[in-house]
Amino acid sequence: MTRPTAAPASIGMQWLAWRGFGAGLALALAAAALAGEARGQDGDDEVIEAHGYSFYGELSYPEDFEHYSYVNPDAPRGGEISLWAPGTFDSMNPYSRRGRAGRYSWALYESLLETSGPFGDSAPADVYGEYYGLLAHTVEYPPSKDWVIFHMRPEARFSDGTPVTAHDVVFTHNLFLEQGLPSYSEAVRYRVVEAEALDDHTVRFEFRSDISRRSLIDQVGSTPVMPRAWFEETGARLDESRLETAPGSGPYVLDSYEINRRITYRRNPDYWGWELPNNVGRHNFDVVRVEYFADDSAAFEAFKTGEYTFRAEGNSRQWAVGYDFPAVERGHVVREEIPDGTPPTPTGFVFNLDRPQLQDRRVREALSLAYNFEWTNQQLQYGLMSQRHSFTQDTPLEAQGAPEGEERALLESLGDLVPDALLEEPAVMAHESSTERLQDRRNLRTANRLLEEAGWVVGSDGVRRNDEGQVLRIEIPYSNSSSSTLESVIETFVQNLRAMGVDARARKIDPAQYTSRSRDRDYDMIFDEYVAFQDTGTGLHQRYGSEAADDVFNPAGLRSPLVDAVIDLSLDAPTPEERDVALRALDRVLRWERFIIPVWYNPDSWVAYWDMYRHPEDLPLYADGVLDFWWYDDEAAEELRAAGALR
Repeated sequence: MTRPTAAPASIGMQWLAWRGFGAGLALALAAAALAGEARGQDGDDEVIEAHGYSFYGELSYPEDFEHYSYVNPDAPRGGEISLWAPGTFDSMNPYSRRGRAGRYSWALYESLLETSGPFGDSAPADVYGEYYGLLAHTVEYPPSKDWVIFHMRPEARFSDGTPVTAHDVVFTHNLFLEQGLPSYSEAVRYRVVEAEALDDHTVRFEFRSDISRRSLIDQVGSTPVMPRAWFEETGARLDESRLETAPGSGPYVLDSYEINRRITYRRNPDYWGWELPNNVGRHNFDVVRVEYFADDSAAFEAFKTGEYTFRAEGNSRQWAVGYDFPAVERGHVVREEIPDGTPPTPTGFVFNLDRPQLQDRRVREALSLAYNFEWTNQQLQYGLMSQRHSFTQDTPLEAQGAPEGEERALLESLGDLVPDALLEEPAVMAHESSTERLQDRRNLRTANRLLEEAGWVVGSDGVRRNDEGQVLRIEIPYSNSSSSTLESVIETFVQNLRAMGVDARARKIDPAQYTSRSRDRDYDMIFDEYVAFQDTGTGLHQRYGSEAADDVFNPAGLRSPLVDAVIDLSLDAPTPEERDVALRALDRVLRWERFIIPVWYNPDSWVAYWDMYRHPEDLPLYADGVLDFWWYDDEAAEELRAAGALR
């Protein structure tokens, strides 16, 4: 069968036809869309009112829920927990590209809907894609999702005691449009027609009628709300680097900071929302302290002495052999492996697709063969890691084998956007390499063939050049605050690239220079990450789409009409089942593009902590919740002090 050539506007309808829905349903949907446009002007006959929001309307927690199911509602409040951060900071404004913002500087602010805890864990952490009212108690919207009204809690207060109002919501919305990151402001400006305060505690957003209904209500509902009065009085800007913080409405306030040394957040006893069911059993530490260190080695030595008390371990060598110090042997420090139910972060060596030498897919595939996961895992990571293949690893959304059934029909509906090989070949998998030696000869031979096909030939000096005499040159910058293991991984990867005839080098630079170069995409390759996904949303365009190709959140500068089209299909999917088909296809096409060399992942979270912290016995699927729903044990802390283990 000849596959059709699809115009972008017709893609969604073609997929419906491929699925066998028929022309009648396609016409009906088109008519319904037009009707929705008309209703959006005058209001729908039916309006949904709920205590939260999910795209398909289902909420796991009822309106009268008492607390999230995974928390300990009787958890005591008090004590301090301290963690570490690498490098330096010179700003406490997380919403500007200028400066290096302090860790957790966003934790002061809340949104209309709760999408995460103040320190970043998803909330609720046992369900995905559900958002419950925080500053808002009720969400009201029509089935068409042409608009939404949030009814706000009149008791909500900023930390300076002033009320949080609908006027602050509208002000913040406009502030992010005028002074926020361009990728955010452009996307929101396109989708949101109007934000209006109907009264002091009621705010309405109207959306464009000719776009996907995805990421409309949840996006405006998850924007942090800031005080209009403070910005007007101080003249502060959202896009500036500054240490002064606007009052937030969250459970923590900024207590103190010493630039490049530490930041301390303190639980606000006057926080307006302590009695909300959302907050029962959560936000239990009186103090959250962040200690800064130049690198991981210095930070680990400080942890041994109790200079800070909780450590998320990402260094496999350290986890395997580093925890043999006296505090562990005496039982004063606990090591724990916590299962992680989220797909692993897509981390790896990212190609800068703006570099001419990296725009040929064959070149990227060849250079990928220089990474030897098996040897790296055995020699540098003590065999503790797993090989990542997918952007949705270990979930039902992971593409397997060649596309079949509805996934194949979806891809075929995209016409000439889809290469024939993508339809016939199995999903791209990370290559296998030898565990015995760093340089896998079979992979080097394959890489040599691919590079020669792409026009890069080895000269008499052992260096590859093209027909114009240009050298195949790759530089990989990395921060000198990186772990010793990561440094070894980068250096051995470069060693293999050189064995291929590539003029490759790794460049260690200071954190400030690394931040500047990564923001400006001043690199050939970089060790970086994208986001895994379990649901669709317009955020996929902001991370993987062509519209974000010049943005810092798309470090490869990926511009793929095929990726764009599949994201659009996922946004328009009318049922969860069809959404999942589209997301499985998205995983497949992202892997096909080969813009990142997948490396390792850890199916568990490794944590070590001084034995004075406790957590619920059954942790939720999507977060370990250390700063969210763990708590401090006074008696255990006193025992540690009595034993001379802690100051």
